[in-house]
Amino acid sequence: MIPSIHDRGSETIGLIRYLYGPGTEEEHIDPHLVAAFDPLTPDPGRDPKATYEQLQRLLDQPVNALPAGKRPEKHVWHLSVRAAPEDPILSDEDWAAIARRMVAATGIAPDGDDQACRWAAVRHADDHIHIIATLVRDDGRRPRLHNEARRAQTECRRIEADYNLRRVAPGDGTAAKRPTSAERHKADRQGRDRPAREELHETVRQAVAGAASEAEFFARLKAAGLLIHQRVAPSGDLLGYKVALPGDVNDDGEPIYYAGSTLAPDLSLPRIRERFPTTHDAHGDEQETATRRSAARSRGAVSAPAAARRSATRAAWTVLVTFDQDGDGAAAARIAAAGEMLDTLAQTSAAHTRQQLRDAAWAFERATRSHTRAEYRHAQALRRAARDLRYSGPALGRGEDGATTAMLIDTLFFLATAAAHWHAQRHHAQQAEAARQAAAHLRAAYAAAAEEPIARLRNQGLSLVDPVRDWAAALLRATTPEIAEAVVSEPGWPALAATLTHVYQAGHNPQELLTEAVAHRELDTAGSVSDVLVWRLRRIADLPADAAETPSTRPARHSPPASSPGAARLPGQGGAPQGHRR
Repeated sequence: MIPSIHDRGSETIGLIRYLYGPGTEEEHIDPHLVAAFDPLTPDPGRDPKATYEQLQRLLDQPVNALPAGKRPEKHVWHLSVRAAPEDPILSDEDWAAIARRMVAATGIAPDGDDQACRWAAVRHADDHIHIIATLVRDDGRRPRLHNEARRAQTECRRIEADYNLRRVAPGDGTAAKRPTSAERHKADRQGRDRPAREELHETVRQAVAGAASEAEFFARLKAAGLLIHQRVAPSGDLLGYKVALPGDVNDDGEPIYYAGSTLAPDLSLPRIRERFPTTHDAHGDEQETATRRSAARSRGAVSAPAAARRSATRAAWTVLVTFDQDGDGAAAARIAAAGEMLDTLAQTSAAHTRQQLRDAAWAFERATRSHTRAEYRHAQALRRAARDLRYSGPALGRGEDGATTAMLIDTLFFLATAAAHWHAQRHHAQQAEAARQAAAHLRAAYAAAAEEPIARLRNQGLSLVDPVRDWAAALLRATTPEIAEAVVSEPGWPALAATLTHVYQAGHNPQELLTEAVAHRELDTAGSVSDVLVWRLRRIADLPADAAETPSTRPARHSPPASSPGAARLPGQGGAPQGHRR
């Protein structure tokens, strides 16, 4: 059950007309009163003699009794309470009892207080009610509403238990503010896919991803086409910022600005500044970036997007294997930086993966915030990788670009799963669920990204002569006997067999690399263990991610050690891996 406290208003009659009206799309069915502060409260929905104005005057009487100069401008309080889609339809009597519990819990009308605020609960759908109240008590005082949103959430958790309804994970005050119903209706009228608040939220997050300075952050906001208003102190120091969408204006034609902190708690300027590297870190970043670019140029054929994705995979893997080291502050920073990487990857990936990656980034956003303060010095490598992804440009989604995208998504899936486990262990229920949802979207994105590159590797594996495939299977059984038979029976096994031959042909010890690939992080959540091992081996051995870039044969620098059954010399002329059918 979800309670939503809406923005306070100044016109009681306007809200009453909406609650009893047909709705913006005729979605209001049989509007009627289910409960109120007084049993004799007129119901314009069921009593043909009752009017909206009568109800408005009754509710506003304590407000109008005050001298004009002492009346609060925003005196209309509005709470909606919605059941889950799978919950049973509650009766009017049930909703009436729920309404009384909610006004008592929030401080609008505490139990036994005969001078409390006046209120009414209207039902115009099976699954929710709206409660309207005036924020002046009968004795002329204001109600005590401190933390009413949190108290409403707590009471809803009790109601769920009492009525055997779906249990919703309790909030912790770190979620981004949801768009109001008015903002959603406005978006519908304007033909926008999403309310302005959501669009700005996503755009600002994308501007933060990997940004190394305030100047870079604001330049990205400007490049995205947002209107920006900066709050500057008399000293010239920047204190904060607000953003608006072009064309989103109020009744006076002025842009509607949203401060970063009202979009999400971690998008205030002070919180964004915490992410930026220190001067020392920034100098190290420049040197590391130059080294990576030089290495990418030396490989020649590797495109910038592919090189950035390969570097991002290495950074994500390093975070994955050290995830729960260095304390909770480091883990929180690594989760936040993983969110930055997802934001950037969604912007730069090919069309066939972009929507699932965008959904993954949007879901994971909730997992990036908790009450654990992030220590970003532990996450700068991941933030640099996100920055490199952005500036490397969009990937075409085929060849090496597509294969390295699949490799990166595979690693990010395990990183999202690790984040879900970390949050669950700390009872961060909403964050854990968000990370699990992101992992599900990443699994779908991986399926789209990996289809072609895995198919090419599989075809290479199917072209191997039987003795080579037998060698690969023996190696797997000797190294990982507990999973070997299941992996050999997977559709992706030929791709893994091909990769093991590529590892050998590149001069590596395949048994050592396979042991390393299996040792780090669990494989139980993998949709295909063979796929996971393919990408881990190709990353560890620094092999081209796409089979088209991998020569089918290449002289080996050494043979595998023969000290174990799975490490026997690869069949071929003189021990060289001439293992493909011609």
